[in-house]
Amino acid sequence: MEFLLGKTIEELKQLVKDLGMPAFTAKQLADWLYKKKVSSIDEMTNISVLYRNKLKENYLLGRKEHIKKQESTDGTIKYLFPTLNQHSIESVYIPDKERATLCVSSQVGCKMNCLFCMTGKQGFSGQLTSGEILNQIISIPESDSLTNIVFMGMGEPLDNVNELFKALEILTADYGFAWSPKRITVSTIGVIPGLKRFLDESKVHLAVSLHSPYHTERLSLMPIEKAYPFIEVLNLIKQYDFSHQRRVSFEYISFGGLNDDLKHALALSKLLKDIPCRVNLIKYHSIPGIDLPASNPEAMIAFRDFLNDKGIICTVRSSRGEDILAACGMLSTNDK
Repeated sequence: MEFLLGKTIEELKQLVKDLGMPAFTAKQLADWLYKKKVSSIDEMTNISVLYRNKLKENYLLGRKEHIKKQESTDGTIKYLFPTLNQHSIESVYIPDKERATLCVSSQVGCKMNCLFCMTGKQGFSGQLTSGEILNQIISIPESDSLTNIVFMGMGEPLDNVNELFKALEILTADYGFAWSPKRITVSTIGVIPGLKRFLDESKVHLAVSLHSPYHTERLSLMPIEKAYPFIEVLNLIKQYDFSHQRRVSFEYISFGGLNDDLKHALALSKLLKDIPCRVNLIKYHSIPGIDLPASNPEAMIAFRDFLNDKGIICTVRSSRGEDILAACGMLSTNDK
């Protein structure tokens, strides 16, 4: 059976037409699914019992509760959700003063196999549907308090672009969650075909995983560099306007003695000088079997200050949830 959760308003219109239901039922369904966040079709009380039964004969709602929860000493919470293909995914809730961010997954595992990432070591087991993406958002206890959504969990969002776009439409459309695009960020390692579509069709923020200003070095960390070199990614980004409300940022994991010296900072500043952007420096979180050193805090601060002096906004991102394997690059369900 198909699921209702994750369907756009156009898909809901076609659905009710196919079932012989009044056209206005599509808007009612959207209200129940995305504004009232119901858990069952029977809760849709302004739809007749006859039509509710017809819906239940043909569709499941699509809500799934988390099957495991882990809480960090810093307040970060990691949730484990089941997927349609009998696997599981992780989502991370990050409270921080007036902000409450949910880091959502877009795939079961990941194809990209970045050297420093546990999700990549897991391999790829399937795409998430738009409903499975949205389920992470509406099925946590903190759902109504969320202020931001970041697509920085398991998987490469732009390798699942059709379902990503359905989820983004529902999140930002008036018939859906009606969120401002400024509250949503999609992270990518630079899958150019998906990135081009994203830049053309979306208004949400963009984060690009860079990690080195040198082709050969980045290739040693990220196999994607062979297919889509970062120079081509940057040239594409330069064609779009990020000087107003929409923001582009670059993620830079700092490895000790590898990419954290001022030579790298200078090269990075030259690469980004024509792009209104910010750089997020990220502590490397060690993963099993990978011999990469983490930068010391002093090196990261010097790197940050150098970029700021060059006119590029740079911050050191706070590491959250490391004790429950919820920090950047640590999500994996291999052992779940």
